[in-house]
Parts: sequence; structure tokens; C-alpha cells
Amino acid sequence: MKSKKNLDREIISRHKLYVEKKMFQLCRSITGKGIEKSLSLIKKKNKNFKIKKVKSGTKVFDWKIPPEWNIKKAYIIDKNNKKIIDFEKNNLHIVNYSKPIKIVLKKDDLLKKIYSLPNQPDAIPYVTSYYKKDWGFCCTHKFKKKIIEQYKKKDLFKVEIISSHNTKGYLNYGEICLPGKSEQEILISTYLCHPSMANNELSGPIVSMSLIDHFSKKNLEKTLRFIFIPETIGSITWISKNLNHIKDKIIGGYNLSCIGDNKSHSFVESKLKDSIFDKILVKNYKKQKIKFKRYSFLKRGSDERQFNSPGIDLPFVTVCRTKFGEYKEYHTSLDNFNLVNEEGLLGGFKIVKSSIEDILKLKIPKSKITCEPHLSKYKLYNSINIKVQKNRSMNLLNFLQYSDGKKTIEEISKIINLNFKECEKIASILKKNKLILI
Repeated sequence: MKSKKNLDREIISRHKLYVEKKMFQLCRSITGKGIEKSLSLIKKKNKNFKIKKVKSGTKVFDWKIPPEWNIKKAYIIDKNNKKIIDFEKNNLHIVNYSKPIKIVLKKDDLLKKIYSLPNQPDAIPYVTSYYKKDWGFCCTHKFKKKIIEQYKKKDLFKVEIISSHNTKGYLNYGEICLPGKSEQEILISTYLCHPSMANNELSGPIVSMSLIDHFSKKNLEKTLRFIFIPETIGSITWISKNLNHIKDKIIGGYNLSCIGDNKSHSFVESKLKDSIFDKILVKNYKKQKIKFKRYSFLKRGSDERQFNSPGIDLPFVTVCRTKFGEYKEYHTSLDNFNLVNEEGLLGGFKIVKSSIEDILKLKIPKSKITCEPHLSKYKLYNSINIKVQKNRSMNLLNFLQYSDGKKTIEEISKIINLNFKECEKIASILKKNKLILI
């Protein structure tokens, strides 16, 4: 029989190999065939995984889903009829969401449309233009310098981009629900929209797929829901389609991003800072004797932004190895599977897995009603106002006031100055009368 440690490693190794081989080379974006194909590959690993789509142009809160973008070819040809930059060689060579164009340019005009990183001369940068129609190419700064040095000012270059922006297209995302004894849900989110990057992009899906593999074999106390979305517009879309469900069932969750390098551990706090999800994560870092860096919500930058937003108010924490933007390979071609390795992924997997396991055990009451309930209706209040009865009713109401899905029974008992066992009895009564989820 395999040890728990070996089982974890086997799960991570299997999913890493699959994703690296099948998905890394795909040209993904916030919409289009690349992300659709990636979701289909995840579905092949789990028949219960559902792929959903929302039409381009659909209004989602303050945003609108953009046209679906797909690209066939993109290249620059020099005066010798040689392709000097070609999308087919590396999909980071194109500015993501570039519009179609066929044009002849002089050297100086062309250079304005080629992006590079002077401080990282060997890296191809990742550049996007999702919401403004534009175009451009990316290359290493070393190669851009060659263009500057080897061609004359009067030299002409043929530029062609064969792409489309379909206003009748779709945004795709995927999700899977692992039902538990309680309808109360923990949400795990990761994104799947960046091309040819391993830590910033594929590490989150690898760890999420591994967590699904692990928890699908367990008898769960709470329900687990995993979503695979395009960053920002995907989370906003998912929230807009599931707002009532979020308010009724979900108690919080983790966003997984940049969770595969083996350099450090870090997380971005929820807006609440000391939510259950923050506390449990910190507890597990300490338990596993892991050094970690804690970033304020003011340093946010991934989908924790959306889930913590006013009107949503989920305690949502982003878990990373090295935080996005804090490692030199970030958003470049150097973010590859030399950076992301089995050890890094395994470390990210273990910290999230143990945190989820701890939260699954906690009793976190969440009210199912709005305003104070009419206790007499539930036979929980005697119309004759006896002092003992009144105290009992107040205990019920006090407990319910703090049943916001963000506090455990133990935390509530301290707030309302009532012993833990009595609070457990109250929770049982309220659950029986369908006034709380727990």
C-alpha cells in the first residue's frame, strides 16, 4: 500500500505530465479555441466536469464579454522574403487579441509595434490588448536589437496577422462540484487564459486537477466546487451567473495562481484579513514548518479581487508559491516547465489540501433567512413572555445574528458569551428548522 506522501506525489506527477504535454503549447486567451480545447482536455480526465459558455456581448455587471478571438497566422517578413518573427514558433510572439492586419511598414514604424524587455534580453514578453482593438508582436530584446542593427531605415517589412473577433462567439469556463453532506460550499478557483506560461498559468490548473482527484475519493462534510475560468472577465461572468448561489451556499475559498515554482510560499489575504480561510492557511504553513510571505489585500492582482468585492463579500484568499509579479520570469517565455517542477507543485498542493481538509471539519453556521425569524412560527418562542423563555429566545437570536458563514460555532460562543456545548445545541435546533446551513 502506498504511503500518503507517495500518493500525493503520484497525483501531482500524473497531472503535471498530462498538462505539460497537452496544454502548454496551446494559444489560450480569455476566449477562443485555445481555452475551449484546454477545458476539453480537463474534461477527458473527469466525466463530471462541465464546460459552460456565455455569449459575446453579454453584460456582466459593469463589463461586457468581448468578441471571441481566434488566430491562425501572424508573421513579419523582411526584404529577403524571410520570416523574422513567426507566431507559429511561439504564440507569445503575438500581442494577445491582435486584430487582423496586412500591411507593409518601414523599419522605424515596425519597431514601434514590436515589444521587448530591455532588462530581460532573453525573454519574450506576454502582452495583451483585450478591450482595445490593436495589434503587435513580441520578441526578445536581443532579437529586436538585431533588427535595429541589421536592417536599414528604408527597408520594408511585410506584416500579416490572420485573426478574427467574432461578436457571435462565446466565453468558455469549466466547473465541477464534489457534493458533501452539507450544501455549504467551499469554492476553489483557478484561471486558464494565458498562453505558453507554466507558473502563472498552468500550475493552478494542475494543482486544482490534483485536488479534485484527491477529494473525489473522500466522504466530504461540505461540498467542494472547482472552477476553471479566464482571469477577471471569467470570474466576473461566473459571479454574475451564480450570485444567488454564492450568497446562499458558498462560505469562501481559495484562488490558485503561480503555485508551481519551488522558490517560496506566499498568499494574498482576503479583504477581511483574518477570515477562517486566512487563519487556516497560516495554521497549516506553521504546522508544516513552511516559511511564507503574507501580502495585504491592497497588493491584490488576481481573482481574489472579484470574490472579495462589495456585494459579493466572500472571504477569498489567493495561494501562490512565489506571488505573481514577484519573480523575474513572470509574464515572459521564461515562465516554463524549467521553473515549474514537481516539488514546487507538490508543496502548493499539500498546503491547499491540508487547509481544505481543516475547513471541511469546521462547523460554520450560515443563515438561510433575511432579517430576524418569527420564532413562534417554528415553535421556538412561547407567546407568554416568561423570563427563562425570553433568555432562551435571545440566545437563539444572538447565535443567528452571528451566523454569517464567516465564523465557527466556537467563535460565535465567545462573542455571545455562551458556552460551546449550548451553542452546539442551538446550531442543531436552527439547522433542524432550516434557518441555517452548517
